[in-house]
Amino acid sequence: MSNIGVWEAAEPGVTRCILKAEVGLMMMEVHFEPGAIGYQHSHVHEQMSYCLKGKIEFTIDGEVTVITQGQTAYIPSGAKHGVTALEESALLDVFTPIREDLVKR
Repeated sequence: MSNIGVWEAAEPGVTRCILKAEVGLMMMEVHFEPGAIGYQHSHVHEQMSYCLKGKIEFTIDGEVTVITQGQTAYIPSGAKHGVTALEESALLDVFTPIREDLVKR
């Protein structure tokens, strides 16, 4: 069963919904409770994260950046990265190519 359009738990305090995964692009919305942590990881995909609401601290290859509503963070292929929600927050993430490790078809 596909998980496109289905909200699911990621880490504690983090939920996500893959909105679309077509050809070479994937879009996903991610919601964070205050203080929730998206664990440090890396992948071959390029990623762009747009802050829909709140305040998110990104650590990308050891460099810390904070974004707020309307701001964007770029994560290059292979970069080790993670986030901490400094308040209730939501991100719109776009990946290329598709994160097949997250998509159930």
